[in-house]
Amino acid sequence: MLSRSTFVILVAALAGGLGLLASQQLLDRPDAPTGPALAAVQLFPQPRVLPDFALQQSDGTQLVPGELRGHWTVVFLGFTYCPDICPTTLAQMAQAQNQWEALPDASRPRVLFVSVDPERDSPDRIGEYVHAFHRDTLAATADIPSLEQFAQSLSLVFMKAPLGGDAPADAYTIDHSVAMAVLDAQGRMAGVVQPPFDPAAIAGDLATLTSSAGR
Repeated sequence: MLSRSTFVILVAALAGGLGLLASQQLLDRPDAPTGPALAAVQLFPQPRVLPDFALQQSDGTQLVPGELRGHWTVVFLGFTYCPDICPTTLAQMAQAQNQWEALPDASRPRVLFVSVDPERDSPDRIGEYVHAFHRDTLAATADIPSLEQFAQSLSLVFMKAPLGGDAPADAYTIDHSVAMAVLDAQGRMAGVVQPPFDPAAIAGDLATLTSSAGR
């Protein structure tokens, strides 16, 4: 088990590494595709197919790879007891979602919140939580092994950590990646968005990618 300090260092290194890798690959490869100019989304030279997964959505249905096709999707990990990062990110993404409302529902970009705290976050709870920010946000969770596999496939990490101090012995938080994964309209891992998040830039990038995919 990693210590919390080790985990925090790992998350920071991973987040920075993802962005550095994406930018270096895009700049250094002479055969890199020349896609649309983007302000917030860092696309990989080649998207990668995700391994099979099955998450439970807030409406009780399963979320499997085929359900993510047809839309560009921004995915981030979190939990409803998160004191700051998760509600802030959901509020920022809600601003982006408001700018997408004029886009056709059939291709409109989506936001997927995946709770990595299934011990406390039931499907009903995460649904109520995310819909308080925006009605269109998707919410899902699963058992820990399934969540670990899903997170790893997106190059994201999370870990349960005790609160310490004067908190009860069984009190805990969840340390998790802050970066968000970007899936293309085929449900493949296509890129990443790193903090600090600019809702207008994210909205513009996803609208551009959606438009480009439809040509």
